[in-house]
Amino acid sequence: MSSEQIEGRNAVLEAFRSGKTVDKLFILDGCQDGPVRTIAREARKQDTIVNYVSKERLDQMSETGMHQGVIAQAAAYAYAEVEDILRKAEEAGEPPFIILLDNLEDPHNLGAVIRTANLAGAHGVIIPKRRSVGLTSVVARTSAGAIHYTPVAKVNNLGQTIDELKKKGLWFVCADMGGESMYRLNLTGPIGLVIGSEGEGVSRLIREKCDMTAAIPMRGDIDSLNASVACGILAYEIVRQRLNA
Repeated sequence: MSSEQIEGRNAVLEAFRSGKTVDKLFILDGCQDGPVRTIAREARKQDTIVNYVSKERLDQMSETGMHQGVIAQAAAYAYAEVEDILRKAEEAGEPPFIILLDNLEDPHNLGAVIRTANLAGAHGVIIPKRRSVGLTSVVARTSAGAIHYTPVAKVNNLGQTIDELKKKGLWFVCADMGGESMYRLNLTGPIGLVIGSEGEGVSRLIREKCDMTAAIPMRGDIDSLNASVACGILAYEIVRQRLNA
């Protein structure tokens, strides 16, 4: 069994009671006996996302064949707080540089973004609680060790977090094909870089909260980049401008 998937009622309940961070809980739809209700109650205490699914779905997900109607997906690494990311910038004596991901659900992309964040000197990564992959072992492997050094915070509401960070002096730029060329924008100072999913990009609600939209000049025959590649290009434009400021 992989490090982030936990199966069976006793094992899942123990995971909650030991304080393990559980990103998602899957329960057999219609199962309401005592032990399952206890597990669901522990999940609510932790504000864990609970999904009620069919037996076929659970069987498909199961790695042991002994899920007993419950499967938990636990984080392989602990999450940081947004304050930890700001503190890291302060301790380095640098204006905050934070990467925020809107609905990125591919673990390989998240791992690659964490790796880029580390190498580009970003102080941390913020992901939303819903419609986002968590810190799984696949994410950890893809980050090539960067997950040990770059804090990742998970927040309930990405838009609200942007509003709170704006009050602390951050500006926000999001990647969008319809935006201004990134080379024409001033990306210095305390900044949050927002990257969306491959399919949908940055959602309208989040895009409207950003101060700038940055387009990456493209000359090929297709019209979009992989999310982690787009993140790398924009992150290093921020690095270039910081070095020249």
